[in-house]
Amino acid sequence: MDAPTEQQQPAQLSSGNDREAFRQTLWNTLLRRSFYLPSFKIYGGVSGFYDYGPPGFALKNNILKFWREHFVYEEHMLEIECPSVTPEAVLKASGHVDKFTDLMVKDDKTGTCFRADHLLRDYCNDKLEKDHLTISAEQASELKNVLALLEDLSCQELGLKIKEYGITAPHTKNPLSDPYPFNLMFQTSIGPSGQSPGYMRPETAQGIFVNFRDLYYYNGKKLPFAAAQVGQAFRNEISPRQGPLRVREFTLAEIEHFVDPENKSHPKFSNVAELEFLMFPREAQLSGQSAKKICLGEAVAKGTINNET
Repeated sequence: MDAPTEQQQPAQLSSGNDREAFRQTLWNTLLRRSFYLPSFKIYGGVSGFYDYGPPGFALKNNILKFWREHFVYEEHMLEIECPSVTPEAVLKASGHVDKFTDLMVKDDKTGTCFRADHLLRDYCNDKLEKDHLTISAEQASELKNVLALLEDLSCQELGLKIKEYGITAPHTKNPLSDPYPFNLMFQTSIGPSGQSPGYMRPETAQGIFVNFRDLYYYNGKKLPFAAAQVGQAFRNEISPRQGPLRVREFTLAEIEHFVDPENKSHPKFSNVAELEFLMFPREAQLSGQSAKKICLGEAVAKGTINNET
Protein backbone atom coordinates (compact mmCIF):
# COMPACT_ATOMS: atom_id res chain seq x y z
CA MET A 1 0.00 0.00 0.00
CA ASP A 2 1.39 3.40 -1.00
CA ALA A 3 2.08 5.94 1.72
CA PRO A 4 -0.34 8.91 1.78
CA THR A 5 0.82 12.07 0.05
CA GLU A 6 0.97 15.49 1.71
CA GLN A 7 -2.26 16.46 -0.08
CA GLN A 8 -4.25 13.58 1.41
CA GLN A 9 -5.22 15.37 4.60
CA PRO A 10 -8.62 15.14 6.25
CA ALA A 11 -10.75 18.23 5.72
CA GLN A 12 -11.70 18.35 9.41
CA LEU A 13 -10.19 16.80 12.52
CA SER A 14 -13.55 16.24 14.17
CA SER A 15 -13.06 12.66 15.35
CA GLY A 16 -10.37 10.39 16.71
CA ASN A 17 -10.17 8.62 13.35
CA ASP A 18 -9.58 11.93 11.53
CA ARG A 19 -6.87 12.93 13.98
CA GLU A 20 -5.16 9.55 13.66
CA ALA A 21 -5.32 9.74 9.84
CA PHE A 22 -3.79 13.21 9.88
CA ARG A 23 -1.09 12.12 12.33
CA GLN A 24 -0.19 9.16 10.13
CA THR A 25 -0.07 11.37 7.02
CA LEU A 26 2.24 13.82 8.79
CA TRP A 27 4.41 11.01 10.14
CA ASN A 28 4.77 9.44 6.67
CA THR A 29 5.72 12.83 5.24
CA LEU A 30 8.39 13.38 7.92
CA LEU A 31 9.86 9.95 7.22
CA ARG A 32 9.81 10.43 3.46
CA ARG A 33 11.50 13.84 3.77
CA SER A 34 14.13 12.39 6.18
CA PHE A 35 13.17 14.56 9.15
CA TYR A 36 13.23 11.29 11.10
CA LEU A 37 14.91 8.00 10.27
CA PRO A 38 14.34 4.71 12.12
CA SER A 39 17.56 4.00 14.03
CA PHE A 40 19.68 0.97 13.05
CA LYS A 41 17.37 0.35 10.07
CA ILE A 42 19.87 -1.78 8.11
CA TYR A 43 20.02 -4.16 11.10
CA GLY A 44 16.26 -4.40 11.44
CA GLY A 45 15.77 -1.37 13.68
CA VAL A 46 14.80 -1.15 17.35
CA SER A 47 11.39 0.10 18.40
CA GLY A 48 11.43 3.48 20.13
CA PHE A 49 14.68 4.81 18.64
CA TYR A 50 14.89 7.39 15.84
CA ASP A 51 17.64 9.38 14.16
CA TYR A 52 17.27 12.98 13.00
CA GLY A 53 17.89 13.40 9.28
CA PRO A 54 19.41 16.67 7.96
CA PRO A 55 16.17 18.73 7.96
CA GLY A 56 15.07 17.28 11.30
CA PHE A 57 18.42 18.03 12.92
CA ALA A 58 18.32 21.61 11.59
CA LEU A 59 14.74 22.08 12.82
CA LYS A 60 15.62 20.74 16.27
CA ASN A 61 18.58 23.12 16.57
CA ASN A 62 16.42 26.08 15.51
CA ILE A 63 13.82 25.19 18.15
CA LEU A 64 16.48 24.92 20.88
CA LYS A 65 18.02 28.23 19.76
CA PHE A 66 14.64 29.95 20.02
CA TRP A 67 13.97 28.25 23.37
CA ARG A 68 17.24 29.57 24.82
CA GLU A 69 16.59 33.07 23.52
CA HIS A 70 13.01 33.12 24.84
CA PHE A 71 13.73 31.65 28.29
CA VAL A 72 17.39 31.36 29.26
CA TYR A 73 18.78 34.62 27.87
CA GLU A 74 15.65 36.73 28.39
CA GLU A 75 15.30 35.66 32.04
CA HIS A 76 19.06 35.42 32.80
CA MET A 77 18.72 31.78 33.78
CA LEU A 78 21.67 29.66 34.89
CA GLU A 79 22.21 26.93 32.30
CA ILE A 80 24.15 23.82 33.30
CA GLU A 81 25.04 20.46 31.78
CA CYS A 82 25.10 17.25 33.83
CA PRO A 83 25.98 13.61 33.04
CA SER A 84 23.38 11.32 31.51
CA VAL A 85 24.39 8.47 33.86
CA THR A 86 23.07 9.03 37.40
CA PRO A 87 24.08 7.09 40.56
CA GLU A 88 21.32 5.01 42.11
CA ALA A 89 21.44 6.98 45.39
CA VAL A 90 20.26 10.16 43.63
CA LEU A 91 17.26 8.50 41.96
CA LYS A 92 16.48 6.51 45.11
CA ALA A 93 16.19 9.78 47.05
CA SER A 94 13.95 11.31 44.35
CA GLY A 95 11.61 8.31 44.34
CA HIS A 96 12.39 7.22 40.77
CA VAL A 97 13.81 3.82 41.76
CA ASP A 98 10.62 2.86 43.59
CA LYS A 99 7.92 4.76 41.74
CA PHE A 100 9.00 5.62 38.18
CA THR A 101 6.93 2.77 36.80
CA ASP A 102 4.17 1.88 34.37
CA LEU A 103 1.83 -1.06 34.85
CA MET A 104 2.52 -3.89 32.42
CA VAL A 105 0.71 -7.07 31.37
CA LYS A 106 2.05 -10.04 29.41
CA ASP A 107 0.51 -12.31 26.81
CA ASP A 108 0.27 -15.56 28.81
CA LYS A 109 1.44 -17.69 25.86
CA THR A 110 3.91 -15.56 23.89
CA GLY A 111 5.29 -13.35 26.69
CA THR A 112 4.73 -10.17 24.64
CA CYS A 113 4.43 -7.14 26.94
CA PHE A 114 1.84 -4.36 26.81
CA ARG A 115 1.05 -1.29 28.88
CA ALA A 116 -2.06 -2.17 30.84
CA ASP A 117 -3.53 1.36 30.80
CA HIS A 118 -3.06 1.60 27.03
CA LEU A 119 -5.03 -1.60 26.46
CA LEU A 120 -7.87 -0.37 28.68
CA ARG A 121 -7.83 3.08 27.06
CA ASP A 122 -7.93 1.62 23.54
CA TYR A 123 -10.80 -0.69 24.50
CA CYS A 124 -12.88 2.17 25.91
CA ASN A 125 -12.19 4.46 22.94
CA ASP A 126 -13.04 1.71 20.44
CA LYS A 127 -16.34 0.95 22.18
CA LEU A 128 -17.29 4.63 22.29
CA GLU A 129 -16.37 5.25 18.63
CA LYS A 130 -17.43 2.02 16.92
CA ASP A 131 -20.28 0.79 19.13
CA HIS A 132 -21.83 4.10 20.15
CA LEU A 133 -25.11 3.16 18.46
CA THR A 134 -25.46 -0.17 20.26
CA ILE A 135 -24.27 0.54 23.80
CA SER A 136 -26.56 2.15 26.35
CA ALA A 137 -26.14 5.65 27.74
CA GLU A 138 -25.20 4.09 31.07
CA GLN A 139 -22.45 1.97 29.47
CA ALA A 140 -21.13 4.98 27.56
CA SER A 141 -21.06 7.02 30.77
CA GLU A 142 -19.14 4.25 32.55
CA LEU A 143 -16.55 4.03 29.73
CA LYS A 144 -16.06 7.80 29.77
CA ASN A 145 -15.63 7.69 33.55
CA VAL A 146 -12.97 4.98 33.22
CA LEU A 147 -11.09 7.13 30.69
CA ALA A 148 -11.28 10.15 33.00
CA LEU A 149 -9.92 8.19 35.97
CA LEU A 150 -7.48 6.00 34.04
CA GLU A 151 -4.30 7.56 35.42
CA ASP A 152 -5.54 7.17 39.00
CA LEU A 153 -6.46 3.47 38.84
CA SER A 154 -4.41 1.24 41.12
CA CYS A 155 -2.73 -1.93 39.90
CA GLN A 156 -5.58 -4.04 41.31
CA GLU A 157 -8.32 -1.78 39.89
CA LEU A 158 -6.70 -1.83 36.45
CA GLY A 159 -6.51 -5.63 36.52
CA LEU A 160 -10.15 -5.94 37.54
CA LYS A 161 -11.29 -3.68 34.69
CA ILE A 162 -9.26 -5.66 32.14
CA LYS A 163 -10.89 -8.88 33.35
CA GLU A 164 -14.37 -7.32 33.55
CA TYR A 165 -14.20 -6.18 29.92
CA GLY A 166 -12.58 -9.40 28.71
CA ILE A 167 -9.58 -7.60 27.21
CA THR A 168 -7.04 -9.94 25.60
CA ALA A 169 -3.70 -9.58 23.82
CA PRO A 170 -4.25 -7.38 20.73
CA HIS A 171 -2.92 -9.70 18.01
CA THR A 172 -3.12 -13.22 19.43
CA LYS A 173 -6.26 -12.77 21.57
CA ASN A 174 -4.50 -14.81 24.26
CA PRO A 175 -5.26 -14.21 27.97
CA LEU A 176 -3.23 -11.57 29.78
CA SER A 177 -1.34 -11.72 33.07
CA ASP A 178 -2.29 -9.55 36.03
CA PRO A 179 -0.76 -6.04 35.83
CA TYR A 180 2.54 -5.48 37.61
CA PRO A 181 4.87 -2.44 37.86
CA PHE A 182 7.75 -2.10 35.41
CA ASN A 183 10.47 0.49 36.11
CA LEU A 184 11.05 2.65 33.03
CA MET A 185 14.69 3.51 33.74
CA PHE A 186 17.58 1.90 31.88
CA GLN A 187 19.84 0.39 34.53
CA THR A 188 23.62 0.25 34.21
CA SER A 189 26.68 -0.06 36.47
CA ILE A 190 29.37 2.53 37.03
CA GLY A 191 32.93 1.24 36.94
CA PRO A 192 34.35 -2.23 36.20
CA SER A 193 33.37 -3.87 39.50
CA GLY A 194 29.65 -3.68 38.80
CA GLN A 195 29.07 -2.79 42.46
CA SER A 196 28.08 0.83 41.86
CA PRO A 197 24.61 0.76 40.25
CA GLY A 198 23.35 3.64 38.18
CA TYR A 199 20.66 4.57 35.67
CA MET A 200 20.40 6.52 32.46
CA ARG A 201 18.56 9.62 33.63
CA PRO A 202 14.81 9.63 32.92
CA GLU A 203 14.70 13.43 33.12
CA THR A 204 17.13 16.34 33.44
CA ALA A 205 15.63 17.93 36.56
CA GLN A 206 17.64 15.87 39.06
CA GLY A 207 20.91 17.37 37.83
CA ILE A 208 19.53 20.84 38.60
CA PHE A 209 18.22 19.89 42.03
CA VAL A 210 21.44 18.28 43.27
CA ASN A 211 23.36 21.41 42.20
CA PHE A 212 20.99 23.82 43.95
CA ARG A 213 23.40 24.83 46.72
CA ASP A 214 26.23 25.64 44.31
CA LEU A 215 23.88 27.52 41.99
CA TYR A 216 22.52 29.45 44.97
CA TYR A 217 26.07 30.48 45.93
CA TYR A 218 26.87 31.33 42.29
CA ASN A 219 23.81 33.60 42.25
CA GLY A 220 25.12 35.52 45.26
CA LYS A 221 22.86 33.68 47.71
CA LYS A 222 19.87 35.50 46.21
CA LEU A 223 16.41 34.22 45.40
CA PRO A 224 14.62 33.91 43.06
CA PHE A 225 16.61 32.34 40.26
CA ALA A 226 16.01 29.77 37.57
CA ALA A 227 18.26 27.01 36.26
CA ALA A 228 17.96 25.31 32.88
CA GLN A 229 19.36 22.23 31.21
CA VAL A 230 19.12 20.74 27.73
CA GLY A 231 20.14 17.12 27.26
CA GLN A 232 19.24 13.54 26.51
CA ALA A 233 16.81 11.59 28.67
CA PHE A 234 16.03 7.87 28.53
CA ARG A 235 12.89 5.88 29.30
CA ASN A 236 12.55 2.18 28.63
CA GLU A 237 9.00 2.44 27.28
CA ILE A 238 7.00 -0.79 27.35
CA SER A 239 5.33 -0.28 23.97
CA PRO A 240 6.59 2.82 22.11
CA ARG A 241 4.09 2.90 19.27
CA GLN A 242 3.35 6.57 18.69
CA GLY A 243 6.26 7.43 16.41
CA PRO A 244 8.46 10.25 17.72
CA LEU A 245 5.94 11.22 20.42
CA ARG A 246 6.90 8.37 22.74
CA VAL A 247 10.46 7.12 22.36
CA ARG A 248 13.18 5.57 24.48
CA GLU A 249 15.77 8.34 24.01
CA PHE A 250 14.84 11.98 23.52
CA THR A 251 15.94 15.54 24.16
CA LEU A 252 14.55 17.45 27.13
CA ALA A 253 14.77 21.21 27.61
CA GLU A 254 13.90 21.77 31.25
CA ILE A 255 13.69 24.72 33.65
CA GLU A 256 13.42 24.75 37.43
CA HIS A 257 12.46 27.97 39.21
CA PHE A 258 13.52 28.59 42.80
CA VAL A 259 11.44 31.33 44.41
CA ASP A 260 11.75 33.23 47.64
CA PRO A 261 9.04 31.78 49.94
CA GLU A 262 8.54 35.24 51.46
CA ASN A 263 8.26 37.06 48.11
CA LYS A 264 6.87 35.17 45.11
CA SER A 265 6.55 38.20 42.83
CA HIS A 266 8.04 38.46 39.34
CA PRO A 267 9.10 41.82 37.82
CA LYS A 268 7.53 41.02 34.43
CA PHE A 269 4.25 39.58 35.68
CA SER A 270 2.31 42.68 34.66
CA ASN A 271 3.12 41.85 31.02
CA VAL A 272 1.05 38.66 31.17
CA ALA A 273 -1.45 39.31 33.98
CA GLU A 274 -4.32 39.98 31.53
CA LEU A 275 -3.79 36.81 29.47
CA GLU A 276 -6.56 34.22 29.77
CA PHE A 277 -5.96 30.48 30.05
CA LEU A 278 -8.26 27.51 30.42
CA MET A 279 -7.97 26.40 34.05
CA PHE A 280 -9.61 23.80 36.27
CA PRO A 281 -9.35 25.05 39.87
CA ARG A 282 -9.65 22.61 42.75
CA GLU A 283 -13.00 23.96 43.92
CA ALA A 284 -14.44 23.55 40.41
CA GLN A 285 -13.28 19.94 40.28
CA LEU A 286 -14.78 19.12 43.68
CA SER A 287 -18.13 20.74 42.85
CA GLY A 288 -18.45 19.09 39.44
CA GLN A 289 -18.09 22.32 37.42
CA SER A 290 -16.27 22.57 34.10
CA ALA A 291 -12.91 24.15 33.36
CA LYS A 292 -13.10 27.85 32.48
CA LYS A 293 -10.93 30.66 31.19
CA ILE A 294 -9.33 32.76 33.92
CA CYS A 295 -6.93 35.71 33.72
CA LEU A 296 -3.50 34.98 35.14
CA GLY A 297 -3.76 37.99 37.44
CA GLU A 298 -7.03 36.73 38.89
CA ALA A 299 -5.66 33.17 39.21
CA VAL A 300 -2.65 34.39 41.21
CA ALA A 301 -4.80 36.67 43.38
CA LYS A 302 -7.11 33.77 44.28
CA GLY A 303 -4.27 31.31 44.84
CA THR A 304 -5.22 29.04 41.92
CA ILE A 305 -1.62 29.70 40.83
CA ASN A 306 0.48 30.29 43.92
CA ASN A 307 3.20 32.59 42.55
CA GLU A 308 3.79 35.13 39.79
CA THR A 309 6.72 33.19 38.33
